[in-house]
Amino acid sequence: MLSKDHSRREFITAATAAGIGWSLTNMLPAAFAGGRLQPGGRAGIIGLDTSHSIEIIKALNQEGRQPELEGYRVVAAYPKGSSDIKSSVDRIPAYTQEAVKNGVEIVPSIEDLLKKVDVVFLETNDGKPRLEQAMKVIRAGKPMFIDKPVAASLQDVGAIYAAAKERKVPVFSSSSLRYLPDALPAREGKLVGKVLGADTYSPAALEKTHPDLFWYGIHGVEILFAVMGPGCEWVHRVHSEDTDIVTGTWKDGRIGVFRGTRSGKHIYGGRVFGEQGVKMLGEFKGTYPLIVEIINFFKTGVAPVDTAETMEIYAFMAAADESKKNGGTAVSIRETLRKANIQL
Repeated sequence: MLSKDHSRREFITAATAAGIGWSLTNMLPAAFAGGRLQPGGRAGIIGLDTSHSIEIIKALNQEGRQPELEGYRVVAAYPKGSSDIKSSVDRIPAYTQEAVKNGVEIVPSIEDLLKKVDVVFLETNDGKPRLEQAMKVIRAGKPMFIDKPVAASLQDVGAIYAAAKERKVPVFSSSSLRYLPDALPAREGKLVGKVLGADTYSPAALEKTHPDLFWYGIHGVEILFAVMGPGCEWVHRVHSEDTDIVTGTWKDGRIGVFRGTRSGKHIYGGRVFGEQGVKMLGEFKGTYPLIVEIINFFKTGVAPVDTAETMEIYAFMAAADESKKNGGTAVSIRETLRKANIQL
């Protein structure tokens, strides 16, 4: 089994040799643009340590599933996810039993899974093994959805996307909160006209093995970028035991703010400021809209979220950690990406 460092070195070398470096602009190759992948709806899941896996299985495997999901079914799963985050490890036995009840074959390795499936959901709750897991899927050439977080460091996120670009493998990642009602319509000017700014919020529980916002705050950060779009240049963070306030300044002068909560009642949402007024975003209604987007991605090979925007989201969160270490000073997104050897 390759170590994480070995995997990263292998693909950095391959990318450099091919002359692509770490540039992630226009990741998806022309062969996939506007076209369709080879027929095949056999889906596999890596990681039964999150409720997201069970939600996907039930959506795709239930009788009478929605027409937009027809043709895809979870046929196999490799249950192991985290090896050291207790809350994740403890879920695996019950979720494995639930998967079996829904007609999913449990396999002993990722290699065995890849022999049985056409597309992959990488659902492991823990970002630390994601690089090694993702590389196996990429080498096999299987289109892959990567649930949040893509990985446990900005460097690993970059390595995964660079490898996918090198191997011409479609990859897509998003939090389900991107599809909060009104978030994308607001971005398109359909809610309050041109977006002038936004405040978003979500729970932001911390996991010591991950950058602070990678673990759970990503949900609210994803809402922020869904509304504002890419183009954030500076990030600064105010941190307390119960709350994080992370402010981003966009290149056109707009301000976006994320509030992460660790006390009181936890909810997901936001408020958007526009030329035509101020409105609250709709209530989160679950993961189904994201699952539909994933199936469309598997059908077309075209990710609904641009690679550069995904990388900016992770750079925003990494910069927030750097700002916290520096007492709340503003941190450059561009410099954060440069330090991680990622070019957009």
